[in-house]
Amino acid sequence: MSTQRTGSSAGTTRTCPHCRATILDSASVCPACRHHLRFEPGAAKRPPNTFTALQVDGTLQPPASGEAWEYTVVIAVHNARGEEVTRQVVGVGALQPAELRTFTVSVDVMTPKDAAVPVGTAAELRATPG
Repeated sequence: MSTQRTGSSAGTTRTCPHCRATILDSASVCPACRHHLRFEPGAAKRPPNTFTALQVDGTLQPPASGEAWEYTVVIAVHNARGEEVTRQVVGVGALQPAELRTFTVSVDVMTPKDAAVPVGTAAELRATPG
């Protein structure tokens, strides 16, 4: 899939017509609802120029006896100066005793069509001090 649309600049956003999420204008598939957004001839034969720069997995499970736990999933993005650029609550809920929830947060990076994708696994990229 191509990661660049003709005439759009990097970081330009639009609204997914299926789920109304704000997504990158260059996206061929919505990352929220996973619906295809446009047909691109030959896209299946071209590898996407993407990599997962960060992925964190975690699990919550309250003890089998006791009261329910409430949770809030918050994502915050900071710039190089440490200033908060955006903060979103992406989910809330409650866990009854012995219930289980697993959470995955990932950051996928789309590079320009002709750029090289960094070598290494997501774990190696995460370990790089930044």
